Amino acid sequence: MELKRIGSQVSTRGPAEHFTGTVRIDPLHEVPAPGRAVAVSVTFEPGARTAWHSHPFGQTLIVVAGCGLVRSAGQPAERIRPGDVVWCPPGEKHWHGAAPDTAMTHIAILEHLDGRTVDWMEKVNDAEYREAAAAD
Repeated sequence: MELKRIGSQVSTRGPAEHFTGTVRIDPLHEVPAPGRAVAVSVTFEPGARTAWHSHPFGQTLIVVAGCGLVRSAGQPAERIRPGDVVWCPPGEKHWHGAAPDTAMTHIAILEHLDGRTVDWMEKVNDAEYREAAAAD
């Protein structure tokens, strides 16, 4: 058994090339090989969001605080709140982040494929984000 105490792992800021706004990433756990699972807690300040991206094995998001938005390409945006669980299938282009006036924290669970967990794409521009926020 392994126990990781709160505060024993370093928080990082979401890199500007993949996120808009202030985003904090807190590692939770990465299983040793041959396992592939990774879990992180991600906090988005109001209006912050990911760029469009996909995951080779998909991604599960568990909303734990605040209010956010999630959108898959070609689909309307959805509001997400504490207790909501979102499954993004492998290869599905999507983005997620906080609502315009409320921070949001989710736990993201994903898996490595040849050392990568995510394929980043273009940023969600302000007009796209406003449209998504207004549509709900």
